Amino acid sequence: MCSCSLFPPCLQSRELKCVKCSEGLPVVVIRAGDAFCRDCFKAFYVHKFRAVLGKNRLIFPGEKVLLAWSGGPSSSSMIWQVLEGLSRDSAKRLRFVPGVVYVDEGAACGQSLEDRAKTLAEMKLILQTVGFPWHIVALEEVFGLPPSVLRYLDQEPSGTKGAYKAAVDSFLQQQHAPAQGEEQLSQPGSQDPQSPAGLPTAAQTEAQPPTAAQTEAQPPTAAQTKAQPPTAAQTEAQPPTAAQTEAQPPTAAHTEALSRLFDSVKTLTAKEELLQTLRTHLILHVARTHGYSKVMTGDSCTRLAIKLMTSLALGRGAFLAWDTGFSDERHGDVVVVRPMRDHTLKEVAFYNRLFAVPSVFTPAIDTKAPEKSSIHRLMEAFMLRLQAQFPSTVSTVYRTSEKLVKAPRDGNAGGPPGPRCLLCMCALDIDTADSATAFGAQTSHLSQMQPPTPPAEAPTTPCCSAGVGRAQGCCRGAEPCGREDPRATVIEQLCYGCRVNMKDLPSLDPLPPYILTEAQLRSQRASVLQEIQEYLIDSDDEAQTGES
Repeated sequence: MCSCSLFPPCLQSRELKCVKCSEGLPVVVIRAGDAFCRDCFKAFYVHKFRAVLGKNRLIFPGEKVLLAWSGGPSSSSMIWQVLEGLSRDSAKRLRFVPGVVYVDEGAACGQSLEDRAKTLAEMKLILQTVGFPWHIVALEEVFGLPPSVLRYLDQEPSGTKGAYKAAVDSFLQQQHAPAQGEEQLSQPGSQDPQSPAGLPTAAQTEAQPPTAAQTEAQPPTAAQTKAQPPTAAQTEAQPPTAAQTEAQPPTAAHTEALSRLFDSVKTLTAKEELLQTLRTHLILHVARTHGYSKVMTGDSCTRLAIKLMTSLALGRGAFLAWDTGFSDERHGDVVVVRPMRDHTLKEVAFYNRLFAVPSVFTPAIDTKAPEKSSIHRLMEAFMLRLQAQFPSTVSTVYRTSEKLVKAPRDGNAGGPPGPRCLLCMCALDIDTADSATAFGAQTSHLSQMQPPTPPAEAPTTPCCSAGVGRAQGCCRGAEPCGREDPRATVIEQLCYGCRVNMKDLPSLDPLPPYILTEAQLRSQRASVLQEIQEYLIDSDDEAQTGES
């Protein structure tokens, strides 16, 4: 792309000036009349990223944040923003501890082993240049995930804005304490008059290397570790540590199982939803395993506008605030944040080109697919065509998503979390009280699918022998518990949107074991709770007894 192609034809005939500084020659036009020079465009782009993080104040100083990187333009630009924000030249430095995770989805997209190895080599080269701790995992690892990844874990209270300010002040004091100690230690020695006060000169550093005792007695502080990420040369020289993990090559059995799972799905729409669900579960497991409390994704403003319209078409309108908002707290202990949500794809593309941000192209599951092959592709083409004719389309849809409020269906925000979807982990949007609704009708249809109770004299097999996941301790004795069929057990634990997608999966056998096991455990808990419900003392009954 030549430099003149960055401007519309109507603006190339007359000389323009930067709308920010009114001096420099513009190099990019974001919107009609908004022409920026190189420096002003970078300041505008960086300010958007910092403003989103500063306005929400969800990431505390010293907190471990996992950057979800796909190799694409948006996630690559996000990593570069974090890298520049952690540098010493930054005016307002970021104060969290970053890490990068990359999920290899080549098996689901039909890539060969050679192509996957080539892609991983390109990814490692960029990760070594960045210098952050990184984790490379293959999508086949979902077949080894524990069932606990589908459970909501309570998070520690984050506190108010005063708590955030107190955390920042405490972090700055810890950061300045080592510098003051070094200044006091360096005062007795001679100093170079041209060197800063309290810092040893280069000659002193070379002449007096630290002894082994000093090295053991003075380990680097957390602030020094976060402020000075390893360079590319240091990363290549040092062997991978525990924080820089790479998944072992997936076994042929797991690769075949993953291919069989996606081949069994009928439509491309269901395949994309299933891939997104498995990817989210895998990233969540990596975050919990390595102690990350936040996960950053590179969803841009354009991508979130398309996702909002797609979620509406898929029946996920109740969860738009979680799917497109800045923060997503559905998992409890790990919060997903989207700091790139104010950047359009056009801005991301121009920034990556002007400032040489590297990215890696990886074929997706819908690459080269026709426009009408899935709801995702159709909605994307519709939004982009509409945006080309009416430039305010994406911003209008995006601003609408900002007004959505996260509220539970029962209106009790302070109460314990209710039942959650087995796959997307959102609150179940099922209403069994009103059978006229679509959710109630579908639930009543599931109840009709339950097999009739077998007669007492007929020989039956205990449910554990054929149940989902074959969990132990399901039945007491040799009599069957009369549990419904495995598919109904799983379907009844899904929200409406996930139920629609599961219709395109004829059999549940190809699903990863952790999903089937968790479904069986939830069904067993619900059965036991129903049996002992009459023996439990309700809080209202206890209050009435105390009054009497």
